[in-house]
Amino acid sequence: MMEYRAYFHRQIELWGRQRQERLRCKRIAVIGCGGLGSTLAMALGCSGIGEIDLVDFDNISLHNIHRQIVFTLDDLKRNKALVTADLLKKKNPYLETRVFESDFEEFSRIETKYDLILDATDNLPVRAEIDRWAKERETPWIYASVEAFNGQVCFFDKSSFQAFAASSHEPAGIAAPIVMQIGSIQANMALRYLLGLPVERDILHYIYYSEDGELNIRKFTMPEIEGEECE
Repeated sequence: MMEYRAYFHRQIELWGRQRQERLRCKRIAVIGCGGLGSTLAMALGCSGIGEIDLVDFDNISLHNIHRQIVFTLDDLKRNKALVTADLLKKKNPYLETRVFESDFEEFSRIETKYDLILDATDNLPVRAEIDRWAKERETPWIYASVEAFNGQVCFFDKSSFQAFAASSHEPAGIAAPIVMQIGSIQANMALRYLLGLPVERDILHYIYYSEDGELNIRKFTMPEIEGEECE
C-alpha cells in the first residue's frame, strides 16, 4: 500500500487519497490508439484508473510516428493497441489492460460494462455508432477530433451526436502539438468525471488558433436526443 501511495503521491496531494482510491475501481475503453489515443494512453494510463481497454485494428505506419507519441521506429507494422498496452505495463504496475485488435463494430458485440468511453477515432460514422452504443448502455462518452490547428471536444451525456453530418471532406495536415493539446483536454474531462468532480456536459468545445495566432475556445450547446429532455 505504501508503494502505491508513493507512486501516485503528487496526485494524492492534488485530490486526496479517497479520490485516488476511487479511480482504482473504474474501467474505461479507449476506441482508437493513434494520435489522440496515444495521448489518452499516456495521460490516463498512469493516473490510477483500474482497467483500460484499448481498441484498434490498425498497424503502425511510418507517417504515424511523428505525432503518435507512444510509438517508435522499432514498432513499425505492429498493432497500435498492443504496443500501447506494452508501454503502459512498463510505466504502471497497478493498471489492468485488455487489447482488442478489432474495429469498433466487432468490439461493440462484447458485453462489457464501462464507466466511461473515450473516442479516439477519426471517422464520423464510427463516432455515430459509439454514440448509439453508449446510449444503449447508459454510459457517457467523450468525443474529440483534430485537424490542422483546430480541435473539438465534447462530453456526451444526454445530448446526441446526430448533429454531426457525415461528409466527404478531405482532412488537412496535422502536427503533434495540437493532437496532444486536444487529447489532454479530453483526458482532463475524463479524470474529473471519474473522480466525481464537476464536468461541463453536452457542450461542444471548439479550440482553434486564429490567423494572428490567438488561441480561442468557443462553446456550442449540443441538441437533445429526440423525444427526451436534458436534465
